[in-house]
Amino acid sequence: MSSRSTATLYKTPRSDAFVDQGPFRIRFNFPGQSVPGHDDHGYGPLATIAESFMDPDTLIRMHQHRNEEIISWVPRGVMRHDDRQGNKLVTDSEHLLVMNAGSGFWHEERTLAEDPPLRMLQIFVRPHSLNLEPGIQHERLAEPTPNEPRHVFGPEGSDAPCYVRNNVHLYDVTLSEGATVSLPAESGWDTYLYVFDGTVSAESTPIESTESAVFVGEEPLSVTAETDALVVAFLIDPDAPITRQGTIGR
Repeated sequence: MSSRSTATLYKTPRSDAFVDQGPFRIRFNFPGQSVPGHDDHGYGPLATIAESFMDPDTLIRMHQHRNEEIISWVPRGVMRHDDRQGNKLVTDSEHLLVMNAGSGFWHEERTLAEDPPLRMLQIFVRPHSLNLEPGIQHERLAEPTPNEPRHVFGPEGSDAPCYVRNNVHLYDVTLSEGATVSLPAESGWDTYLYVFDGTVSAESTPIESTESAVFVGEEPLSVTAETDALVVAFLIDPDAPITRQGTIGR
């Protein structure tokens, strides 16, 4: 990892790792690629952030995940989940879905013909150990407060509504043009910032929609909205023990 003696922001342009399957499209973002000389596409326990699009009346058939934590954050549209445990869950801007895949979890996703187009982030976290007990969490999120970070998920034992089995927190924040927010920080941990909508600046660097950055430094990162914006920020322990045998988030 990079030296922490001075605060450094490493910006990444919009990812060109794009898979087009017609009604289902994915742009993969690899946080480790932000940092020059970093030898891992992931950043510690945060493996991959997939910006996913599904048209109405689309089905992703039943498939299995193993040894990864999959988080579905859905600010635009509706994602419908079925699994072999009999769960039928609807995830939208008011709910969060976390699949703790562990030793194996089967599920499918769909949109109905009457649903709006779906744009979401599916986040892949590397667990600390292999073949953990599989499970699923589906929780209502707190009502967002403009210009204040909202805790979305965190490690087991945190005060977030859902947990993952490694040292990663996720916060989201809806920013009004001109507003400045100081993101949560923890000594020895780094921040990965992804701009879902709008344009912000951090460390005097503009970051536009679908661009991202890694911030290495001890002090909290301040972000200013150049336009109305929706931002997600991952607080990551770069030295956490990780596994790298996930179905997608290796």
